[in-house]
Amino acid sequence: MPYVQTNGIQMYYEEAGAGDPLLLIMGITARGEVWEAHKEDWKQNFRCIMADNRGVGLTDKPAGPYSSEMMADDYAGLLNSLGIARARVVGVSMGAIIAQQLVLRHPYKVISMVQMCPWARCDRYGRSIFEHMKACKAHLSPAEFLEWIQLLIFTKPFWDNDEAHDSLVQGRADFSLNPIPQPLHGLEAQAAACVNHDTLARLGEIRCPTLVIGGKADIFTPLWMAEEVANGIPGSDRHYYDNAGHAFHWEVMADFNPRVRQWLLAH
Repeated sequence: MPYVQTNGIQMYYEEAGAGDPLLLIMGITARGEVWEAHKEDWKQNFRCIMADNRGVGLTDKPAGPYSSEMMADDYAGLLNSLGIARARVVGVSMGAIIAQQLVLRHPYKVISMVQMCPWARCDRYGRSIFEHMKACKAHLSPAEFLEWIQLLIFTKPFWDNDEAHDSLVQGRADFSLNPIPQPLHGLEAQAAACVNHDTLARLGEIRCPTLVIGGKADIFTPLWMAEEVANGIPGSDRHYYDNAGHAFHWEVMADFNPRVRQWLLAH
């Protein structure tokens, strides 16, 4: 299995496709393999690189707290180890804040960036969500924990769709059988990175082409958070989906995958 040593940890990653490198950074609790349905589209044009973040999956899970800066340096080291001088970057949720720090700390490494449901700073509501996430992880079964996450990130119309609901139920069953579940300390450490992230005053330093994209019905990271990022990055593009939430990229995948692919090809 492919590993690299980076920033004091051993990091697991997978690759698919060929072409210019495309670094995909996943959100809190999730492994790089969660990019599967998006990678299947994007790999036709790009060399997709998907890693497990510090604190989850097959990557090392040292004691926290972590920071978005630390996790960005993890990815800078990954790119260095793979001999990649510059890459396009797509980050979702926590992955988006890591991508912000990657371009701020290592601007020469990022060609362009897609910010999926991002934030530049965490307000009291967001802090409470992450605190409750830690409590749920500590006290609920794996299936119950994932159901709570699903309630947070998917909108009601998605739940009311029979086929979509079946996928949610199956997801909980699969999650319960996860052979390498995230330890509580890993989630707590990642949550610290999310809560303490603050790039609001530095967004104007970002010069690479940026697309900010999300769902208008996101209750986890509301639209104002994405707009704060989009307004702060000079010349950024933006697109927001009606009736879609934090997991908009699953709810409107038929539009999202080709839209992002075409934007990346143009930038």
